[in-house]
Formats: sequence, C-alpha cells, structure tokens
Amino acid sequence: QVQLVESGGGLVQAGGSLRLSCVASGSTFSLNTMGWYRQAPGKRREVVAVIGVDGGTNYADSVKGRFTISRDNAKNTVNLQMNSLQPEDTAVYYCNAKGTISSVAYDSWGQGTQVTISS
Repeated sequence: QVQLVESGGGLVQAGGSLRLSCVASGSTFSLNTMGWYRQAPGKRREVVAVIGVDGGTNYADSVKGRFTISRDNAKNTVNLQMNSLQPEDTAVYYCNAKGTISSVAYDSWGQGTQVTISS
C-alpha cells in the first residue's frame, strides 16, 4: 500500500483560498486514482474531487468551478486548490489513494487536515 501525508489546511475568511497537498510514499508504483474527500461535523465523508493517472478529473457539484485538483505522478503528489471558499466548505479534508498490488486492491487514507472557513 501507500502512506499519505496531507498539508495546507487552516483558517481563512469566506472568499479566500487554500491549497492542500498530499504526498504518497511506499508502493507508489501501484497508484491509480487519487483524490480528496471531506467530512464535516455530524456528516458523512463525501468525495470532493478525484483524479486518475491519466489526469482525468471528477468533482462534486458543490465545488465545481471553485476547486481544482492536480497531480504530479513523478513526485507522487496530489493537490487541491480551493478558491472562493465558503463556510460550508469547513471540514476535515482527507487525501485518498487507490491502487492494486499483485491483483489486490487497496484504499489508503491520510490523517486528515482541518479546513475552517469563517463568515
């Protein structure tokens, strides 16, 4: 599997921007889809954005046009640029990586980084 370490969370005012980064280590040759999920207090974890090895992306409707996911396969990193942040974006953001090793699929998670948006 891979190990994931996130950085870049923090507190910003509504309308501001943040950039989250996630670095993968370990069996990075096996990486397939990487992405960002978030979980707000009292809510279920939800997908924010995902990106494939080929760069194909998918976004949650709530962040389309405001968030951009990118990936550097050479550096095993995935980033999330978040603009026009709103209080409803407040959550713990988790990096996720999916892959396969010896035909066995895995699903790895980072420890999470807090994003807080003040109104």
